[in-house]
Amino acid sequence: MNESTARAKKPIVIIGAVFIAMAASVAIVPLLLALISGGHGVKTEGIDAAKLKPATADLDGTWTVSSAPGSNHTSAGFTFYEILPGEKKVTSGSTRDVTGTVAVDSGTLVSGDIHVDVASVTTDSDVRDSNVRRSILHTDEFPEATFVLTQPVDVSQLPGDGSVASVDLTGDLTIHGQTKSVTQQFSVARSGDSVIVAGSIPVKRSDFGVESPDFVAAKIAEEGSVDIRLNLSK
Repeated sequence: MNESTARAKKPIVIIGAVFIAMAASVAIVPLLLALISGGHGVKTEGIDAAKLKPATADLDGTWTVSSAPGSNHTSAGFTFYEILPGEKKVTSGSTRDVTGTVAVDSGTLVSGDIHVDVASVTTDSDVRDSNVRRSILHTDEFPEATFVLTQPVDVSQLPGDGSVASVDLTGDLTIHGQTKSVTQQFSVARSGDSVIVAGSIPVKRSDFGVESPDFVAAKIAEEGSVDIRLNLSK
């Protein structure tokens, strides 16, 4: 190749490199904006004790996750930190699309199987939601998160006066196709003909193969939580 030909091709190479860089920016910007835009999202809160009342149903039996609206309704989701230059911002997402059952026999919680539709979890930003599903949680491949009780628990002493008690639950938590055994303290209350269970399970995203997109300006913190509140009825 002579010198004049090499000089002629150099601008073409530079233009090509610029085009590739621009294309990469176009692909990254929407997900970056999804992380830094919007507010703090929609969080699944704990039990609202002010809305509880004395129990009217026997504790033994099979309880099903209720989808009924109202105070202390069923909800589940996540909370994580978005780490930006000079800022650490809390963001939460939630869904009411939760199903499952638990069984109590002679005052002992003997089984529990809870399913959460991760694909329906929303924050307060449609753009963020779309990109979290597609690029972080990969909900097309892993549409559900589950919790399955693995150890029985004595719940015979749960008060029936509408007050809140604490119960340690151990089970297998599955997120993003990865399963990890967890033990966490939950708040539990018997209220009318319902049982309310609520808590936040600390998680490390790397334990479940959830990767933070490699952005220059923003990333998702390693630690977060899975938040859950179940309204159970017979």
